[in-house]
Amino acid sequence: MSDTLTAPAPASDGPEIHKGLAGVTVDRTAVSKVDAESNSLLYRGYPVQQLAAERDVEDVAWLLLRGELPTPDERRAFDDELRSHRTLAPGLQHLIDLVPTSAHPMDVVRTAVSAIGAARPERSTDGAYDADVTRRLATHLFAVLPAVIAYDQRRRRDLPPVPPRDDLGYSADFLHQVFDREPDALDVSAFDTSMTLYAEHSFNASTFTARVVASTLSDLHSSVVAAIGALKGPLHGGANEAALELLDRVGPAEGAEAWLDDAFARKEKIMGFGHRVYKNGDSRVPTMEDALDRLVDRARTRGDERVDGLKATYDVVASTVFERKGLKPNVDYPSGLAYHLMGFETPVFTPLFVASRVLGWSAHVIEQREANSLIRPLSEYDGVPLRDVPAR
Repeated sequence: MSDTLTAPAPASDGPEIHKGLAGVTVDRTAVSKVDAESNSLLYRGYPVQQLAAERDVEDVAWLLLRGELPTPDERRAFDDELRSHRTLAPGLQHLIDLVPTSAHPMDVVRTAVSAIGAARPERSTDGAYDADVTRRLATHLFAVLPAVIAYDQRRRRDLPPVPPRDDLGYSADFLHQVFDREPDALDVSAFDTSMTLYAEHSFNASTFTARVVASTLSDLHSSVVAAIGALKGPLHGGANEAALELLDRVGPAEGAEAWLDDAFARKEKIMGFGHRVYKNGDSRVPTMEDALDRLVDRARTRGDERVDGLKATYDVVASTVFERKGLKPNVDYPSGLAYHLMGFETPVFTPLFVASRVLGWSAHVIEQREANSLIRPLSEYDGVPLRDVPAR
């Protein structure tokens, strides 16, 4: 008998392949959905535009982590808990200082979350999964991430850290720690709106990544670190950075159409436009654009000489991309310019996304762990057929 192996004949037709899992429903979720009938993003059933108009991000945090909006007593207790976690531990400051300032701020956030997880392991009293433990850890992450981001931004400018203030809400204190000034009410409102709009978005790439890690029964911080890695990519969270950089690359509005036509001819992807889920435009955009318009008006009254040019380019790019490609802006497009007008540097835009989206990731980790099934898809091999290792 020959020792030579014989490869089986390939099947005449293999399984249907869904590249990128496009169109594949892999699980159920009660956290959020895009409602086709109203074209609204719903958090636990509430339209996100209503939440942004009527509630602040602390209420949204409670809603995502616990399923319902807080009662007044629950909110007061939650505020106290959040404020108790705002201060950055000296050891974590030292660790951040070890990361070179040439590294992207997302690298700092990823490293910090991993260190926080090492210091705060996810343990229950009896060894069984305890969702309340995860909620407490998620609350701590949500509360401390502004200090991580602010500390990193200020050290890059050789500025001292700014301690948190107990008399300020989440968004106001976030801005206070970054800029060391009394937060402007308009900035606070616009920033809080962005935090609400970015907090959750169903099974996007980073959320699915978090759920895959959680499905192995790994801990919250490991899931969040993995999600941050997914969010760093320009096809996902990095899009708000790329959207602002696009305006700088395009230049004056007068040449925007010609610039875009050249970009289309090169098959270049225009960041900040289109969305896999929304069929009639991103439902978050009108709310974010309302906030942006107020920031633009304020910049004009302050004599900002660049704002009219930036907004003109913003408008021409949006109209041209829609006319040429039928693509409407997604929320990254207005949020990028809004963050710029608030004073944030472009590389910090995606860490701001992390500070908000940690809520959605945490809600999904809890949901995954409470009814867990290991996420382990199949693949169709199309490499070299079975063969023998040649003799030397």
